[in-house]
Amino acid sequence: MTDPHVHEQVIDGYGTVRIRPLDPAADAEVVHAWVSDERAAFWGMTGLTRTQVAEIYAHMAGLDTHHAHLVTKDGEPAALLQTYEPGADRVGECYEVRPGDIGVHLLLAPAAAGGPRPGWTEALLTAMTSYVLLALDRRRVVVDPDVRNTKAIARFERQGFRTGPEVVLPEVDIPDVYLPEKRAQLAFLDREVAFPGDHA
Repeated sequence: MTDPHVHEQVIDGYGTVRIRPLDPAADAEVVHAWVSDERAAFWGMTGLTRTQVAEIYAHMAGLDTHHAHLVTKDGEPAALLQTYEPGADRVGECYEVRPGDIGVHLLLAPAAAGGPRPGWTEALLTAMTSYVLLALDRRRVVVDPDVRNTKAIARFERQGFRTGPEVVLPEVDIPDVYLPEKRAQLAFLDREVAFPGDHA
């Protein structure tokens, strides 16, 4: 049996981070709990049932352009990572997509009972950027947090992302997918900025 993990990285002082494809059925309970939490309001899935959440990710699993992953830290679920081709997404209508771009959405698990841990977010973002830029061999990451989500914007900036334009992502209303209009703050991270020693 092959290891289903697509990326594994040991981060000093933090632990082992693994990124694997999301299992829409098996992972539905943990993901539903995360997206239902009020802190995840900007994710846009509060109010959905566990079955609806599973159906959304089952639909995504059938796409070639959008992928969902579960991120674990020492075996415990830590984040939901979605990657997508910007040219096949509504964000592609709002900026000039370059070859080698990859889009990312990241939802962190709620803090554990002991409260937030220093370095937790930075470690997860480090593993995520290693995965999308090095393992997937991409040149640039684009993120599009809601403009009201100032904590996420500041977090990306601390990670080295360069703030781009503020845009309005158009409404998507097609069978199986509905996304309301969204005012977003684009931000970009170039591979040579994230990994200055990598000249591939």
